[in-house]
Amino acid sequence: MMSAAPSQRVLIIDDDEGVRRFVTTALTRQGFESLAVETGEQGLTAAAEQQPSAVILDLSLPGLGGLEICRRIRAWYEGPILVISANGEESTIVQALDLGADDYLTKPFRVNELAARLRALLRRAAADEEQLMVIEVGPITVDLAQRRVFHGDTETRLTKTEFDILACLVRRQNRVVTAETILASVWGPHHGEYAQTLRVHIGHIRRKIEPLPSSPRYIITEPGIGYRFSIPDDKASGAYA
Repeated sequence: MMSAAPSQRVLIIDDDEGVRRFVTTALTRQGFESLAVETGEQGLTAAAEQQPSAVILDLSLPGLGGLEICRRIRAWYEGPILVISANGEESTIVQALDLGADDYLTKPFRVNELAARLRALLRRAAADEEQLMVIEVGPITVDLAQRRVFHGDTETRLTKTEFDILACLVRRQNRVVTAETILASVWGPHHGEYAQTLRVHIGHIRRKIEPLPSSPRYIITEPGIGYRFSIPDDKASGAYA
């Protein structure tokens, strides 16, 4: 039996106590750590606070349904989402995948297949992560693994929150990232009070990394939407493992 790599915690969101117990026991035997919750709201909180390696999500949840939970988690969470559901209709499967699920397994399922799919998703996620560990933009180097930022050979000190915001943008370089996505990624699902705080932190980051903070070239504001970490073609030296 293949086992999971160390420290791979899986969040299970399913309102059926029997399924939660079955999946938790099975994954524990496969070498995973498991955290199981029964509602979508609990799942949103657990995903933000625990930062699991992967999420197993049932669609038939009370309150907020599984598809909505999938959409909300995917807005900021970058790990694999594996949907398990008794609904095997093609339209539902397509909708779940379009909302950000990485795989879909129809109930009932064999536990070995569940574990195998989970390991495959985690391998792909690890490979993607290794491809984007250090980003160099002109004189700026962002080391995501070590959580350090350099301007030339000099380290630029960022607070934990500032680095988390910068990392959220850098991982989606040259793409517009909504303020909602950044807020959820940094402060979790209960982030309503931090909207103004985000703007303040963005200003602090710009003062630390931008050549001219009043006319930023890296952290670009997209009015009414969010921000974009821009890497001009002549300034980016790529991403390295």
